[in-house]
Amino acid sequence: MRRGPLSVTFLPAGVDGPPRVAYAIGRRVGGAVVRNRLRRRLRAVVAELAPGMSPGVYLVSASAPAVALGYGELRSLLSRAVSMAADPR
Repeated sequence: MRRGPLSVTFLPAGVDGPPRVAYAIGRRVGGAVVRNRLRRRLRAVVAELAPGMSPGVYLVSASAPAVALGYGELRSLLSRAVSMAADPR
């Protein structure tokens, strides 16, 4: 599910357990320092959201405009994208 510059793909797990999250941030986003900073920010947001996430595997992708987002905006967009990806009704 896409929300702004973020995209989340979800694959449900057959058993209960913590959500597993992978990050896809391409070179078009910026240099290694910029990509790693964005990945750390996304990890911090996911750590906050993890207790409410459904068990399964998530792939979080980000495009270049995500770098300019503040933490609150990033959290809001990712929260909506995760909830929509896990429950696509």
